[in-house]
Amino acid sequence: MTRPYDAQAGLARLAQRVRGSLRTELPALFALTDPVRTPDPLAFASQLAPGSGLVYRHFGAPERFHIGLALAELAHAHGLYLFVSNDLALADAIGAHGVHWPERDLAQAWARRLRGDRRPFTASVHSPAAGLRAARAGIDGVFHSTVFASQSATARRPHGIHAAAALARHVDTAVYPLGGVNADTGRRLIGLGFAGFCCVGALSRD
Repeated sequence: MTRPYDAQAGLARLAQRVRGSLRTELPALFALTDPVRTPDPLAFASQLAPGSGLVYRHFGAPERFHIGLALAELAHAHGLYLFVSNDLALADAIGAHGVHWPERDLAQAWARRLRGDRRPFTASVHSPAAGLRAARAGIDGVFHSTVFASQSATARRPHGIHAAAALARHVDTAVYPLGGVNADTGRRLIGLGFAGFCCVGALSRD
């Protein structure tokens, strides 16, 4: 029987294969927390392979500061890269490595860049056009969603890997497929110019 850490370490290795020789300082594998599929963010994060990126999406949870601080301590101890989604105050308070932005807030991300914020930024986008806007806004890593069919309640209709691959060919920004990526579908991403990939369900199930 495959242990959770072994399965997640396998996904991390696959993400490195997807990256190939592409150069970026961001992790190859990003894991995203989800209130439904990862109800215990600390347990979820504790099983990630060292070097993975973790995006904490709290959606306004009242205990977000305490969870965020615990995640920051765990990330430091386990060699993870912690990003906080759409909450600059929390990211600053816990010393997160970077900030993750939803597509609707790309203008805010660009404003932060203009004010001299140099920490790593990632962003979720849902079309190649939005991906181009993200690149122009100074985003370091674009999470292109939804690539494959996903169980996420917020997932949109999957548009396949070709739109995301086209974006990766046209921007210098690192592009990561998101949505339905697992040990099987992830192999289809190899050699297409991606910087790795993002997971939620594949990591939480394993």
